[in-house]
Amino acid sequence: MSLIRLSIQGIPISQSQAGAYVLILSEEFGERKLPIIIAKAEAQSIAIALEKNIHPSRPLTHDLFKDLADRFEIVIKEIIIHKLVDGVFFSSLICIKEDKEVIIDSRTSDAVALAIRFDAPIYTYQTILDQAGIVLNAEDSDDIENTEEDEEDDEIVFSEEIDVADVDSAYLEMSMGEMKKLLDIAIVEEDYEKAAILRDEIDDRLKK
Repeated sequence: MSLIRLSIQGIPISQSQAGAYVLILSEEFGERKLPIIIAKAEAQSIAIALEKNIHPSRPLTHDLFKDLADRFEIVIKEIIIHKLVDGVFFSSLICIKEDKEVIIDSRTSDAVALAIRFDAPIYTYQTILDQAGIVLNAEDSDDIENTEEDEEDDEIVFSEEIDVADVDSAYLEMSMGEMKKLLDIAIVEEDYEKAAILRDEIDDRLKK
């Protein structure tokens, strides 16, 4: 299976779950985004690693891991987001020590935090992007021109790496057409968190 390289586009605050953040990964040569809900601690660790001028007085957990790896001459070659099951992403650290490759299972948020510190590339498989990637098409803007601005959408609490919550009953009662329209709106508004929730609910219905 072909690997697609990803870059970190941003880590906005989650609008539906208090204390959570949305890690948005973008494919290197494409328009698809991969939104992943992560906890506050991991979001802070990623943000600090991205800001090269910030140096905590004491090492964070991921900094400690990096220091230990350096002492024992272990290098993280790359990380791969290799599986998506029931809304949960699974990742692996591809480590090298003395020309020997070792694969270590990791939460995606931890893997990304370490990838930054090791200057390691982030990859996922084409199949995962096909399944979970969100694309913003130019034509989508035309589809929502007549949408009323005062239309209210119920918020859903959804998390990928914290606790997966039940989809709000308001969405469960919607028709497939209504949900697809809301998905288009969420993509145009770049509300990747809501788009991911709607995408997963639509996929679940198609499987039934």
